[in-house]
Amino acid sequence: MNELRKPAKLNKGDTIATVSPCNGWAGDQDIRWKYELGVSRLNDLGLNVIPAPNSMKGSSYLSENPRARAEDIMWAFENKDVKAIIANVGGNDSIKVIPYIDASSIADNPKIFMGFSDVMNLHILCYKCGLSSFYGDNLLSPIAEQQGWHEYSKNWFQKALFQNSEIGLIEPSADWTCEQANYTDRSYVRPYYPNPGYELIQGHGVVQGRLFGGHTGLAELDNPPVALSAEDFRDTILFLEDIPEFFTPQAIIDFLKWLHKLGALRLIKGIILGRANENTAFSEHKKAIKEFMSDLSLYDLPILYGINFGHSSPICVLPYGAKAEINCVAKSFSILESGVL
Repeated sequence: MNELRKPAKLNKGDTIATVSPCNGWAGDQDIRWKYELGVSRLNDLGLNVIPAPNSMKGSSYLSENPRARAEDIMWAFENKDVKAIIANVGGNDSIKVIPYIDASSIADNPKIFMGFSDVMNLHILCYKCGLSSFYGDNLLSPIAEQQGWHEYSKNWFQKALFQNSEIGLIEPSADWTCEQANYTDRSYVRPYYPNPGYELIQGHGVVQGRLFGGHTGLAELDNPPVALSAEDFRDTILFLEDIPEFFTPQAIIDFLKWLHKLGALRLIKGIILGRANENTAFSEHKKAIKEFMSDLSLYDLPILYGINFGHSSPICVLPYGAKAEINCVAKSFSILESGVL
């Protein structure tokens, strides 16, 4: 994996643009209040928030107009007043946006780009353009969560984007949830559960590599310009998560089989996995993973489970290309450099 360019850090007073590359919910009448809630929380950090021109036109319009979503991405990168870009929400069809994006808009205008879930397709495009982007908060969730922006998420958002010092040790949150966010009920309180912490599935010693990954949909990126090769995974710490129904033991094994067929599995330095579901023990996942890796004589590859990122809440922020470390003895995960300049 080549070293990626880091964007400039955020400062109070900077302008951040919101985009809807995956789903237009933020502009729907019954959800607009939640968008405004998220904006107010970014305002509280001293940020000026502006929506991209098409981003609030609603889910029906944006679903039918991927070019409009792509135009927003290019507008946000090319706008000299915009210092960072954050996705409103994930979805399932951002891949339709990719053909309409002129990659030079990204390559020539490096800046912070953040989101998770289906936003991953745009992260891979940023990676192909040589830019380090951030697998982290979407605006509607977790920033605009009804009972408040979880302090754990807020802390890592500020640490990763406002500070150009080493991000450091990522400790597990005290509590967490994978219960679905609610976008219409203003009184909804998302239930949280005690976090049992990290679990070492296998591996020994300490390994370092550059962060790369997303959700299991990585295996479906088979068309240029976001198709992946084995070399994209060389010397990486792979981060992997997904919503519970797509993060079953079989789904994880299918993904590992894809990596093996691609020729990438033996090039990876280690793997961190997001939590699967707080109501389901990970024992079957762990058993399946260990058996599969043992069959390939890869039982020493460090795999650490339970990192707070992606579809769960709260979450840390993972900068693509940043040097990271898995310590199997301490059962710890660290990011060894800053995500921004």
